[in-house]
Amino acid sequence: MSLHEECGVFGIISPVKTDVAGAAYYGLYALQHRGQESCGIVVNDDGVFSSRKDLGLVSEVFSGDVLSRLPEGNMAVGHVRYGTTGGNNRNNCQPMEVNHQKGKMALAHNGNLSNAVELRNKLELSGAIFHSTSDTETIAYIVTRERLRTPSIEEALSAAMHTLDGAYSLVLMSSRKLICARDPYGFRPLCYGKTPDGMYAAASESCALKAIGAEFVRDLEPGEILVFGPEGIVSRREHCGKKKKKLCIFEYIYFARPDSVIDGVSVHGARLQAGRILARKHPVSADIVIGVPDSGLDAALGFSMESGIPYGIGLIKNKYIGRTFISPGQDTRLDQVRIKLSAVEESVRGKSVVLIDDSIVRGTTSGRIVRLLREAGAKEIHMRISAPPFLHPCYYGTDIDSREHLIACHHSVEETAEIIGADSLGYLPAAELSSLIGNCGYCSACFDGTYPTAVPADTRKDRFERKLSERDA
Repeated sequence: MSLHEECGVFGIISPVKTDVAGAAYYGLYALQHRGQESCGIVVNDDGVFSSRKDLGLVSEVFSGDVLSRLPEGNMAVGHVRYGTTGGNNRNNCQPMEVNHQKGKMALAHNGNLSNAVELRNKLELSGAIFHSTSDTETIAYIVTRERLRTPSIEEALSAAMHTLDGAYSLVLMSSRKLICARDPYGFRPLCYGKTPDGMYAAASESCALKAIGAEFVRDLEPGEILVFGPEGIVSRREHCGKKKKKLCIFEYIYFARPDSVIDGVSVHGARLQAGRILARKHPVSADIVIGVPDSGLDAALGFSMESGIPYGIGLIKNKYIGRTFISPGQDTRLDQVRIKLSAVEESVRGKSVVLIDDSIVRGTTSGRIVRLLREAGAKEIHMRISAPPFLHPCYYGTDIDSREHLIACHHSVEETAEIIGADSLGYLPAAELSSLIGNCGYCSACFDGTYPTAVPADTRKDRFERKLSERDA
């Protein structure tokens, strides 16, 4: 088991008809690190929806003349996906589209509902028929149901938020409006900006706004609904302040791009600080500090700055292969580590190396990286992790749904070091997490087991697939 990401959402609205699909493409390209299973774009041309969704990377799904076949329009929503609830199949590709009695809707979702099974069971018992195994379809059903008895799409979304529990950052498009919403805990990031020619864009990270030349305006508040429409921009805050903010701390440690700023905190700065803390808490005498690309590089630089040990490039990443967790099989994952990373022998041969990475989940990938450095001639390898040990499942969008394969649940730090082949191992202390981002409220349940919401009764990632297969049997 290796760490999985969640998803990225993007939406754009223009005062005039233009190539909104092209803007969505560049926005999704900037968010590719958040999901590499599938992607999609839905364009709104005066109320007529046109879409392209499929399995694969953004550049693969929208290769050649595919993008050019999407019409110009005044709105578009897009999505990149790694599935945390529901499997990797075309039915789960987003944005999800709904045609209902009062109009149309396209919905893109980042996060994971902690009450997804309960909600889906109720909907099915009331006659709902599901075509996917994603909890995003559950959100779409509930919003549509509310839309049939409310005067506007934003009223419907607000009513639906009373039912939804867990993590959801949403970008929703109707025939006339683009609407964004962030759950009351603010588990997942969501921000918006404005381009020089008057378009507004919303995205999971500020790096996607930069990609289309938009100036960052602000992050959405937890619980906020932001409506872009004929009446201008309207902020609805009836759900704000109802819960304590619980932004996922792993956004800063791993998920987000280093050039993003989330809720006023630089991701790059947070990772530098993690490295500095590691150098103070787990000092070691060594010749060079190296990071595992990409999310370990900033922390490695911070470790070097604090310790005075020279920073170097010890691992090179093949830029044309996805992250190691893409592969479902362990043998394939190991093959991808070999293809993805190679050691720079000149940097590490005969040296004592401090190796910085963002996490250890199962330990298999870490062990392989340590062996790569041993084979390159490293004399000693002291591994430092810019996160605390994973000890608990996550129900909010990070694909850690079982203690069974978490190495820290079954082995001490010393035992883990021996298993992965490192001379020593040190984790970021959980008590230091607040030092990374200041007073910004955060969720660290995967490290400390303190969950902001009720723990779901059924915690399997593939619970919907199993339910379907059991029913068919």
